[in-house]
Amino acid sequence: MDNRGLYIQLISIHGLIRSNSLELGRDADTGGQTKYVVELAKALASHEEVAQVDLVTRLINDKNVSDDYSLKIEPISEKARIIRIQCGGRKYIRKELLWPHLEEFIDKTIKFITSQPRHPDIIHGHYADAGYVAKQLAAAFDTPFFFTGHSMGKNKQAKLLADGLKESEIERQYKITTRIDNEENIIRSANMIITSTQQEIDKQYGLYSNYKSAKYCVIPPGIELDAFHPYYDSQLDMDLMSEEVKQTKVTLRNELYRFWSKPEKPFILALCRPDHRKNITGLIDAYGTDKELQALANLAIFAGIRHDINSMEENEKAVLTDMLLQMDRYDLYGKLAIPKQHDFATEVPALYRMCAQSKGVFINPALVEPFGLTLIEASACGLPIVATNDGGPVDIIKNCESGLLVDVGSTSKVIDALHKILIDPELWEKFSNNGINGVRKHYSWSAHCQATIDQYKNQLPAYKDVAVKGKTSATRPLRPSFGKRLAGIKKLMITDIDNTLIGDNNSLYQLLEILESKRRELAWGVATGRSLELTLEAMTEYDIPMPDILICSVGTEMYYGPDLRMDKGWQRHISHLWKPERIKEALAEFEWLVFQEAEGQRSHKISYYLENTDNRLEQINEVLADNRLRCQVIYSHGQFLDILPYRASKGKAVNYLQYKYEFLPRYVMVAGDSGNDADMLQGKTRGLIVGNHSDELNYLKKMPRTYFSEGKYAAGIIEGLQHYGIIS
Repeated sequence: MDNRGLYIQLISIHGLIRSNSLELGRDADTGGQTKYVVELAKALASHEEVAQVDLVTRLINDKNVSDDYSLKIEPISEKARIIRIQCGGRKYIRKELLWPHLEEFIDKTIKFITSQPRHPDIIHGHYADAGYVAKQLAAAFDTPFFFTGHSMGKNKQAKLLADGLKESEIERQYKITTRIDNEENIIRSANMIITSTQQEIDKQYGLYSNYKSAKYCVIPPGIELDAFHPYYDSQLDMDLMSEEVKQTKVTLRNELYRFWSKPEKPFILALCRPDHRKNITGLIDAYGTDKELQALANLAIFAGIRHDINSMEENEKAVLTDMLLQMDRYDLYGKLAIPKQHDFATEVPALYRMCAQSKGVFINPALVEPFGLTLIEASACGLPIVATNDGGPVDIIKNCESGLLVDVGSTSKVIDALHKILIDPELWEKFSNNGINGVRKHYSWSAHCQATIDQYKNQLPAYKDVAVKGKTSATRPLRPSFGKRLAGIKKLMITDIDNTLIGDNNSLYQLLEILESKRRELAWGVATGRSLELTLEAMTEYDIPMPDILICSVGTEMYYGPDLRMDKGWQRHISHLWKPERIKEALAEFEWLVFQEAEGQRSHKISYYLENTDNRLEQINEVLADNRLRCQVIYSHGQFLDILPYRASKGKAVNYLQYKYEFLPRYVMVAGDSGNDADMLQGKTRGLIVGNHSDELNYLKKMPRTYFSEGKYAAGIIEGLQHYGIIS
């Protein structure tokens, strides 16, 4: 990867994303956003000030979808690629079900970033789920966070309620509260929010409490002018029409003509997903109730891709079923075409041009359209448009003057607008020419990318010099965030606190001086049975500076300094099969178990006092096994009993850190003194047991990669670091 130029990371998690032949309209998650982010990545990568663009999405390995979506890395162009991160299993699932798996996505993306020769200069999230991920990654790597919403949850919630859906059903199907809560946090945190129109800012972001605290920039998206060229180009120069284009045109014509009894008429074209918000039924009502309109033009509705309506989701199934029932109700056979599928990359541009050649009209009947990319595409091909007067089309018509805005909820107004364009050749030509010229002026990718890059560069205050046009690489802050720091260091030391790090002040402060002097090559942290609060109390008492990592509550919580950011991915990971209330109920029969004070209890740690073990540990394990409760039982210092999730422990937390930040085991040393350090000391890392250790660790003397120091407390840690060559 070239160091000269910006390294941009775009995040777009849901939907089926690949570099070509996008399956737009396949379902509700594979809409215009997937096309936009692929084209944005390609366009940004072509800019001279950009070194690399990564489009990070979800890896899908599902027999029901193409193998393309299982490629871990897919090139888009010379400087752009798709990076696929696996989370939430391998099956394709809709976006509303991804929320519980985003921490896994974040962890694995951090691992990917750590493996790269440089870290992103900009992280840009698209849609709420990716916005959440981008916010976390940007914080981890001291990187500006950009956000593009595409659509917003509060706006969607209001429209669903207006459509008559119950709040409980909206919550069940769309997880709307989770989405809105995250959008509020995103708006508050983003360095910059990029929108396509001012309407998005006023009517969508304006619904949020944090609306006024955000910075916004309106940058209309671009389109590929080579693909969406005017309809008359091929008429004037037949050489522009390749054999593939000719074949596409013939295929489309044959598909449409099998529906129409009079194919020579102009046709009205609609192209959208089968979603009730797209108001397809309203368009058919308008066409079906006006005989004059039926006489003037045929109607073609391309409503996504379908094979078997019964196999589709309820919303899509209902819309498509209504379309077929309306065709029958209004007796539109021979006039209405409802093809089953289309290929976006080749067939849609040809569709626009075919409609324009017929002197037809493109209509977007959606009640509200946040932007309206299809309207720009149609205009670029010279096809006049009709669209809603609510949303992005207002800006498009203002810029291009390529059609009419109407209240699409009014059947009569839709009919009048279509009539007006179809029966007036001069108006049709005016709208056609205006659209071709207006799109080239206002909606080119070069203009979009330049405006976006200017915004990116304006949000890089942490750098003295952005590495562009051959300049030297950027200067980083002296104290980088945890992700950037841990990703840039190869050596790690983790130590217990009580009776290991603390116990002898002289050796403690000697160790702290060493750690500070080796800061550029060695990260360090603590792993303790203490809660976070008690850990900070001990560090304050002994004047210990904030380490890079705090593993607290016997490995059930992990935090990163200096701002104590919790590792939510670790919390999500250890929550698997964790049933604390059932564990407490199962152990309630043992009167000799004494529940520890409230400060000793944590969400993922249940703690007791147990002083006389006899065969009591065996009894505890038997009861837990009989109740099929998967957990860990850790006993230490002859009195403390901790019940943890089966995935949690100090050792497993250290393993998690190794995986996430790619520390090699030979460069990781762990230090401890007691039984609750045992699993940490027995891992693949280098184990150090201080000279003042408990007898319960003596059995480890025969274990490989374990060193028993003569020095006690922190002196033993220094001895171990030297023994393993981690410090010289």
